[in-house]
Amino acid sequence: MCGIVGLFLKDKALEPKLGAMLSEMLVSLSDRGPDSAGIAIYGTATGNEAKITVQSPKPDRDFRGLDAELAKAIGAPVSVAVKSTHAVIRTTPDKVDTAREALQSLRPDIRIMGAGEAVEIYKEVGLPEAVVDRFDVRSMTGTHGIGHTRMATESAVTTMGAHPFSTGADQCLVHNGSLSNHNNVRRELVRDGMTFETENDTEVAAAYLSNRMAHGKNLGEALEGTLSDLDGFFTFVVGTKNGFGVVRDPIACKPAVMAETDQYVAFGSEYRALTKLPGIDNARVWEPEPATVYFWEH
Repeated sequence: MCGIVGLFLKDKALEPKLGAMLSEMLVSLSDRGPDSAGIAIYGTATGNEAKITVQSPKPDRDFRGLDAELAKAIGAPVSVAVKSTHAVIRTTPDKVDTAREALQSLRPDIRIMGAGEAVEIYKEVGLPEAVVDRFDVRSMTGTHGIGHTRMATESAVTTMGAHPFSTGADQCLVHNGSLSNHNNVRRELVRDGMTFETENDTEVAAAYLSNRMAHGKNLGEALEGTLSDLDGFFTFVVGTKNGFGVVRDPIACKPAVMAETDQYVAFGSEYRALTKLPGIDNARVWEPEPATVYFWEH
């Protein structure tokens, strides 16, 4: 079943409240997915710093001394901010790929949740409220974000199987539905150089978008491509460094509702996810059309 939410802020005055607002939206949909939950928060990119969000099953062991070891390995400054089983590694943008490679040898049990100049991704097994509390998401600031609470159907209940999935810099995706041709699409993407960490069909959707954008498509064009290249029932909500997109399959049997005001654009699997947003009583509220791409960008 799954529950997905998204919030794109137009009003900078709301940015200190992004984590709290998005958390409230996600927690309201807890009964749609009891297995795992996750949130991606986008901040303002500065151009001189990049972030890698990582997860470890043994954070006390893997995060201890990581900043000094990684800095030595890549020859650049590194800071590590630990949040429970996750940590945000900060370094210079030109060292991100080198840092990812170094992490594989320095800490082979660490898993990368996402990387880029703006995004941080936190996800774990458990209900949304437990995940939100574990990572103190309510205190986070930012410009936009997406979230997901999962009822597993296509793969095991694990941290890596939780959403959002990130397969490109500052790109991530959450999904409600099931893809029927994901194995064929995965094989095509592997032949084109994409790599995968799970058997989850949502990771294939995320990689499809990253691959299309790497080949010169913008997000809108990549989302349009899902309508012809991906089979099954799906609602996708996507985040990029500056943008926020939504698309539903041509049948659109998965529930979805959107709201827009002068302050924000919001998405929820059900209207109850939107009810506590400021000004919702005066918002334009609608059900996104089937086979239609919606996209906003800062």
